[in-house]
Amino acid sequence: MQAEAAQAASVAERQLVELREDMRSLGQRLREADPPFVMTCARGSSDHAATYAKYLIETRVRTPVASFAPSTASLYAAPWRHLKGTLFLAISQSGRSPDILLSARAAKDAGALVVALVNDPDSPLAELAEIAIPLLAGPERSVAATKSFIATLVAILGLVASWTDQEDLQHAFDQAPQTLRSAWNLDWSPAEAALLEASTLFVVGRGLSYAIALEAALKLKETCGLHAEAFSAAEVKHGPMALVGAGFPVIMLRPSEGGDAFEALARDFIGRGARVMMTGGEQEGALALPVPPAHPALVPMAAIQSFYRMAASLSIARGLDPDNPPYLRKVTETL
Repeated sequence: MQAEAAQAASVAERQLVELREDMRSLGQRLREADPPFVMTCARGSSDHAATYAKYLIETRVRTPVASFAPSTASLYAAPWRHLKGTLFLAISQSGRSPDILLSARAAKDAGALVVALVNDPDSPLAELAEIAIPLLAGPERSVAATKSFIATLVAILGLVASWTDQEDLQHAFDQAPQTLRSAWNLDWSPAEAALLEASTLFVVGRGLSYAIALEAALKLKETCGLHAEAFSAAEVKHGPMALVGAGFPVIMLRPSEGGDAFEALARDFIGRGARVMMTGGEQEGALALPVPPAHPALVPMAAIQSFYRMAASLSIARGLDPDNPPYLRKVTETL
């Protein structure tokens, strides 16, 4: 897990070289088609990447994005009547999950433009999609997806940068390798010490960082045996806050926007005696988790890159094997 996560910056470099022309062509096609609606379709870590795509597309393209429920196509076998003009973004590392394939086929039959972000360019999903963008992460042997998840985020950033032709996003795409390398070298070991004896915790984010909170919580369950739940900072007070008391661990992934409200929430947690760990600056009473200075679209990637290194080490410290979590397989095939 740790060795593969460390390769994320090199994967991002590969994308810059090998995907630039494909991204430019796709961006031009999307500008010309101007889809009024985007649907994402994914499971697991790929669905967390889809959440990142939702916030980036909605704020930069200003086009609404919804998550398609694969069970609609697989469990209910309900065909779409009309999706002409819709962009259907299917995200999968393996490109082999039956429900994702059924969903993509249903969308294509209804007239959607199916674009796949997939790590295996020879997979059934890549063959089914009208346009397939390879993630170029290479083989990933650890059950826990790391470099392929970050590769998906980088590809999404490249896609949206090409679609909008916005200079700052293009520059962020170019800076992804450097930012990821900087993040890998940052020290999150104080969080490892804080979580060594924990049994449950919250991971809180908002907007782009909410996608990363979802991924971090999944990895803590998967590799560290921790009951971790992700919440948006806008939702955590609607019930979950009742669980927070003295010593309760909370990882807070501060977004680049809305920092004042996020800091106020941190103070609420600290006031309840929670053990708060927070990225994005100093907060009295909280443990600071460093992230490199970067474009807002890169900050979540940097945070998860630093987190992966910490989580792999935490898993081992808790007596577990991060590469082989119990009862899990690398490719999950859901119907």
